[in-house]
Amino acid sequence: MNYLSAENISKSFGEQLLFEGLTFGLARGDKTALIARNGTGKTTLLRILTGKESPDTGDFTFRNGIKTAFLEQEPDLDNTLTIEELILTANTPILSVIQHYEKVLRDHAEQQTVEARISLEEATNEMDRVQAWDYDRRLKQLLDLFRITDTSQNVSSLSGGEKKRLALALVLLDEPEMLILDEPTNHLDIDMIEWLERYLAQSNLTLLMVTHDRYFLDRVCNRIIELSLGNLYHYHGNYGYFLQKRTEREENRKVEADRATQLMKKELEWLRRMPKARTGKSKARIDAFEGIKDKANLASDSSELKLQVKAPRLGGKILELERINKKYGSLNLISDFSYKFTKGERVGIIGRNGTGKTTFLNVISGLEVQDSGGVDTGETVVMGYYRQMGQEWQKDQRVIDAVKEIAEVVVMEGGRTISASQFLEHFMFSPDSQYKKISKLSGGELRRLHLLTVLIKNPNFLILDEPTNDLDLFALNKLEEFLLSFKGCLLIVSHDRYFLDKLTDHLFIFKGDGMIKDHYGSYSVYRQQLESVKKQARKTIEPVTGHRNDSREKGAAEKTKTKLTYKEQQEYTRLEPEIEDLEEEKASLEEELNAGTLDYESLNRKSLRVAELIELIDTRIQRWMELGQYL
Repeated sequence: MNYLSAENISKSFGEQLLFEGLTFGLARGDKTALIARNGTGKTTLLRILTGKESPDTGDFTFRNGIKTAFLEQEPDLDNTLTIEELILTANTPILSVIQHYEKVLRDHAEQQTVEARISLEEATNEMDRVQAWDYDRRLKQLLDLFRITDTSQNVSSLSGGEKKRLALALVLLDEPEMLILDEPTNHLDIDMIEWLERYLAQSNLTLLMVTHDRYFLDRVCNRIIELSLGNLYHYHGNYGYFLQKRTEREENRKVEADRATQLMKKELEWLRRMPKARTGKSKARIDAFEGIKDKANLASDSSELKLQVKAPRLGGKILELERINKKYGSLNLISDFSYKFTKGERVGIIGRNGTGKTTFLNVISGLEVQDSGGVDTGETVVMGYYRQMGQEWQKDQRVIDAVKEIAEVVVMEGGRTISASQFLEHFMFSPDSQYKKISKLSGGELRRLHLLTVLIKNPNFLILDEPTNDLDLFALNKLEEFLLSFKGCLLIVSHDRYFLDKLTDHLFIFKGDGMIKDHYGSYSVYRQQLESVKKQARKTIEPVTGHRNDSREKGAAEKTKTKLTYKEQQEYTRLEPEIEDLEEEKASLEEELNAGTLDYESLNRKSLRVAELIELIDTRIQRWMELGQYL
């Protein structure tokens, strides 16, 4: 039986028909991604399925009794509350059970009746069923995992990433059987994305999500639904399988459209002769013409991100950084960093949120001043900086007018020029949408407009801060095609691992406390090196926890596992105090690091130990959550 069944779902937005007659189902254990171009209604469909919006027609049902949860792309949290107050007022099934139990317990203490005793027994059984007794402990573990330590702070003081992590923690805390996620990786750093990726891949829950993270898709999903031109196409496989089958489908559709075009030309010639005899046969032929016309127009949307701007040649000196230092109060972001850029370098920047990545970009682009050290930019360098926060626009200004203020014409590769309007079309702004007010643009459209205004200046040193957010997979592929052919220097901050692997061959890794590691090689190579370190760490854990590392035995056991063995129960009991001890050691070291009294050798040694502790804590929390499924 399906966990979710949807039939004939249709939705319009104003005069625009988003989709019509969508019918599909999700079975237990399906991990499904919904893929579509921006503006075609994928987020609207998720909101319909979660009751946030109503369909124009159609209906959907969830299987009775299953727990569902929804993570919105931009969580709508009450900014007037503290984190603790928000958690207590969250309308989750487990909290409802706890609150009901507490009420029944109070009633029983006051009344001491048979009815009150029976109600208490029922409430106690329900607490057992949903495993609510250790709610507080699990909440603390999840908040620690998502790096939310001060629950007394106001929600309004949280950054976008912190709000996303808080909402995600609350969603996972309830251990839903079906989870609906809208861009779950937005605002998360790579470490958190990879933890979430492992958790979802190993869990037994049913999943429906929208995401542009291709590694996430490939490693988590076993099914993909594509929403294209108002129709649904089903692919039973991961992202790689989807690409293969979609290419085959597009080729077949093109052949069919070409045949229909040839037939339409013949039918047009016949219609123009205006046959006088309106026999049943000729009327049927006239009626059939509309169907042929529809097939001829069946070709997919050909609007593409074709970026081939002309960039000036770089001279001998490009950008030289000499012993750069930058702090905010006691927060050390860049410590004694030196580097000399050469022609054609393609550098990726990774690191946890708050470690100074954007500050580094602001320093080298001149938007912020370093505390000490030198930034020497070559005379031939033309920087283009695509900022994560975008730029300020005049909201009532039209798109075309905003672009014309920068340039009326654009010089393309080969020396040819195009108008501002033609350039906008390359960025998938149709002639009609060019006259929209900027205030009416979607998040993806604003991203494309911002990118356009960076490239229209023909930079030869391009800085991109999280360029993949709010872009769909199709726009991402076109952006990558351009960047692969870009001949200047490229510096990218991104949490999109696929994007980094495809475009960079060198990494700056922001470790925290001002430390920046220079790594030559792709992101995947770097992660492989980290995994080898983790394996060594796990080997030291196994004698303590009794956890075997034989993947074949583990795989076989997971197929039939319904409860923990005696050794696993002992391991589960030991893991919590072990995690607490590691957390205490980490907090103590961080206090020493922030005191500013350590010499360089001690600072380096203790920073490395903190990084090691973070890996150990993540590994043990992951194991604790794995075992917790079977309690």
